[in-house]
Amino acid sequence: MSTLQEQRERQLRHDAERDAHAAERERLLHPIRSRDALKAIADSAAAKFSDPAVTADDVLAWVADEFGYRTAVACSMADAVLPHVVQKHLPWIDTLFLETGYHFPETEGTRDAVESTMQLTIVDVMPKLTVEEQDATYGKDLFARDPALCCQMRKVEPLAEQLTNYEAWLTGVRRDDSPLRANTPLVEWDDKNGMVKVNPIAAWTFDELLEYASANDVIINPLLHDGYPSIGCAPCTRRVAPGEDPRSGRWAGLDKTECGLHA
Repeated sequence: MSTLQEQRERQLRHDAERDAHAAERERLLHPIRSRDALKAIADSAAAKFSDPAVTADDVLAWVADEFGYRTAVACSMADAVLPHVVQKHLPWIDTLFLETGYHFPETEGTRDAVESTMQLTIVDVMPKLTVEEQDATYGKDLFARDPALCCQMRKVEPLAEQLTNYEAWLTGVRRDDSPLRANTPLVEWDDKNGMVKVNPIAAWTFDELLEYASANDVIINPLLHDGYPSIGCAPCTRRVAPGEDPRSGRWAGLDKTECGLHA
C-alpha cells in the first residue's frame, strides 16, 4: 500500500498532466466541419464498422484519427469502463457528466474518484435552473409529475448545448440494455444534435462490462453491486430484481423508459 506522501505526489503529477493538456488543447483542435460533411463521415463509418468482428478499440482508433479532441465522452458514472477504454486513444478527453442535482451520493463519489485517478477531463454539464429554482417555477418534485419535462430541462437541453463544441460524441449504450437498444450500431448519425454518435461498447454484455472492470481495476459505481444495473437520478431509480429487464428500475411505474438523450 502506498504511503500518504506517495499518494499526494501521484495526485500532483496527475493534476499537472491534466493542466498541461488543457494548455495545449486549442492547438489540438481543428474547426468543426459542416453538418453534411459529418453526416457523410458517419454514413461511411456505419458501413465500415458493421462487421461483428470489429472491436471497441478498432472504432476508437478511427475516432482518435478522424475527430481528435473534437470528441466528447458522455458518462453517467454508473461505471468508468467506457472512459477507461477511450483514454488509451485520447488521453484527457472531455468527459461530460450531467449534473442533474438529483444524483445518488454514490454516483457523485464515483465521479470524483474518476476525476482524481483517470486521464480524463471531467466537464460538469449543468441545467439552466438549480433544483430549488425549478421547484419554485414548476412546483416541487417535477420528476414525479412530468418526468419527461424534468429530463428535458436537466439532461437533454444542457447536453445538446454542450455538444455544439464537438463533432462526435461517445456513449456507453449497449444492445443488452433494453429491447429498444438491441440494434444499436457502433457508429451512427445523430440527426438531433447534428453530429456523429459512436457507441464503442454496444456489443458488450453487462457481464463483459463487469469482467473488463475487474480485470483492469476500473472504478465502478457501488450501486451496480447493490441491485442497480442501470443508474439514473435517485428519485426515479429503484433496485431491479434478478431476471428483470436491467432498465426496469428506471422511472418504475411510469410510462417512460428513456430520458431522451438517445431517442
